[in-house]
Order: sequence, then structure tokens, then C-alpha cells
Amino acid sequence: MALRTLDSLGSLAGKRVIVRCDLNVPLKDGVITDDGRVRASLPTLNALIDQGARLVVCSHLGRPDGAPDAKYSLEPVAQRLSELLGKPVAFSRDTVGESAHEAVAALDDGDVAVIENLRFNPGETAKDDAARRAFADELAALGDALVSDGFGVVHRKQASVYDLAEILPSAAGLLIATELDVLDRLTENPERPYAVVLGGSKVSDKLGVIEHLLPRADKILVGGGMLFTFLAAQGFKVGKSLLEEDQIDRVKGYIATAAVKGVELILPVDAVMAASFSADADHVVAPADALEETAFGASGLGLDIGPETAKLFADAIRTSKTVFWNGPMGVFEMPAFAAGTKAVAQALTAVDGLSVVGGGDSAAAVRQLGFRDDQFGHISTGGGASLEFLEGKKLPGLEVLGWQ
Repeated sequence: MALRTLDSLGSLAGKRVIVRCDLNVPLKDGVITDDGRVRASLPTLNALIDQGARLVVCSHLGRPDGAPDAKYSLEPVAQRLSELLGKPVAFSRDTVGESAHEAVAALDDGDVAVIENLRFNPGETAKDDAARRAFADELAALGDALVSDGFGVVHRKQASVYDLAEILPSAAGLLIATELDVLDRLTENPERPYAVVLGGSKVSDKLGVIEHLLPRADKILVGGGMLFTFLAAQGFKVGKSLLEEDQIDRVKGYIATAAVKGVELILPVDAVMAASFSADADHVVAPADALEETAFGASGLGLDIGPETAKLFADAIRTSKTVFWNGPMGVFEMPAFAAGTKAVAQALTAVDGLSVVGGGDSAAAVRQLGFRDDQFGHISTGGGASLEFLEGKKLPGLEVLGWQ
């Protein structure tokens, strides 16, 4: 069965449509620092507004642990959404209570309301099916149909993502359709050479992706904190850098498999070693086989790929026709350790083909480093969802919408 799209819902004029977005944006002192996910929701919202639907927008933000917490309120998101839509957006201070029902009852055709953070209610993320279903039933009372457009949560079996889609007539929004089209291009006959660039802190988060893509990719580049487990698997000492010792044997297996399958596994040849984890820490570049042979000795921390590795990675990326990148190369939030991530991002902008930034920290990094979204083929809104899709896993939030 194919994914149900907006057309499957028929005319939505005058209908109350719950739109499950992913508006989980970073906030600092109540101010949105990256509104990429809000902007990504606009095509679906505008399409529904143009139909004359009455929109009830819902999302989670952060991890408030099933109870109201002011620092995780969606109110700043509602304000930003109003600015981007160019029209008033009502805000309900609860999810399914009196305020929410009043806000929805006041909607006219084409109006928009945002209800408070779904995760203020423990039913949203409950493992117990009955508790989750009970919350979904309360949400369903606010709408006549559901448009699921939060790609960043489709790998979660949560009330607003899964159960609500079983209760109400439901379909995927334009964002989910776009994300799936891009991921299909990455998994079904991608244009070659196909390079996968993986970073981030933990190798264990990416092992499934590496395993699934080893038979499919032409090049796999490994950076970020996870690189040190790969270096340790080669027998190199890594100081106090991030290291998952329990994964070393598994990583050795991947290195061997890559060699057998003819996949070019490109590992760092140097790294930036620092005296401590701080923005102003003393730091030097060291060869990959001599990371402990600096002034910091065995107490040094690797916080970025080195310049030779950055050049190696950039060359491999620019000469590829399809590139998927997930995870920064270093601690990009600190300027001294952002060069590797910036080099990878810059190389992706020069790809003559499809370049995909795989959501989460990578998306935040490119924006923080001054790149525009339109410099890349696609910036995904779902890091974890993208990875699980590329691992070949079933995603409950898609299956409930008919995706096979």
C-alpha cells in the first residue's frame, strides 16, 4: 500500500485538521536559535490554509518528562509561526484541556492555532498502549482529520504520531513526502559515486547505518567523536578522546568487510588534540598514529578532524554524485574546533549531484557556520528518523500512513 497523501483526505474546507509537525527547535532564553524546522512546516500549512481548513498545529519540544515546564513551552514557536505565515496564530496553554478546546472552537476557515507541548502529557510517550491510546482519543476530539508532517518523529510509536493516525482519517503532509523522496534516492539506485559521511559523538548510534550501507555505498567517511573508536580498532592510542571500547571488535569487522566489498573506508589521518574540553583550550594537530605524542600526552582530547583529513574528506565528497552526511566532524559549537565540519559542509555545496544534510546537529551546524539551506540539495528535518530509514528499519509513524 502506498503512502496516503493530502489528496486522499478529499476537501478539507471548513474541517478541523490536526497537523502533527516537528517544531522541536533549539531555544536559548526563550528565543529560537534555529527556526529551520518551523520553516520546513510552511508548505503543508499553507496548502491547508489555502484549502480553507481550520488548523490545529501540535508538536513536542524537548524532553519535559510528561509535565508542564515553562522552558519547553511552544509559545515562542507559535509567535515565530505567526511571523512566517504572515497571519495571527492562536496559542493554547494546554494540549487537550479547556484552553485547547476554546482555541479550536474559535477557529474560522484558514485560521491556525497551536496547542501546548504534547510531551507535557505523559500519554504522548507512554510505553503502555492503553495510556497512549487514551491521550490520542483526547487529541482526536480536537479534529476531524490528521495530517502527519513531523518527519523527525516518525520512528517513534507515540500518541500523536501513531495512535492518532489510527483514530482519525490521516495522511502524510508535503514535508514527509519530500523527505521520503530524497531517502528513496539515497537507497534505490543512487547516482554514483555514492559517499556517506558519518560523524557525531557515538559510534554505537551509527553502527546500524554503517552495516546497512556497506554493500550500497562507494565511500564511507568517518569523523566526529566516533572516529576514535575506529582509530583504536586500528591499534592507535587516542588519549582521553571519546572511545567506545565495547564496539572496537565490531568496528574491526566493518573495516574488514569494507576491504572485502571494495568500499573505500576513509578514516582520519590527523586530529585536533586539546588540553581540555573548553572553547579556549590549548590545542595542536597530531597525526592519527601519534595522538598521544603531543604536549598533552595521554590526557589529550580529540575535538575535531585535522586539516589533512578535512582536505581528504572534501576531495572525496566533491568527486561524488550522491552524498549523505550525518553528524558534525568536531565540536563545531566552539570556533577552534569547527574547521572540520565547515570543510565538509563547504564540500557538500560543490557536489554536482544530490547532497543531503541528515538533520539534527548537522543541520544546526551548517546554519551556525553561515551556510544557507539552498546551498545543499536537501537538509533533512529528521536525524534519527533518517538514520533508521537508511538502516532499513520499519518506521511506525510511516507504516500507519500506508508506507510499506
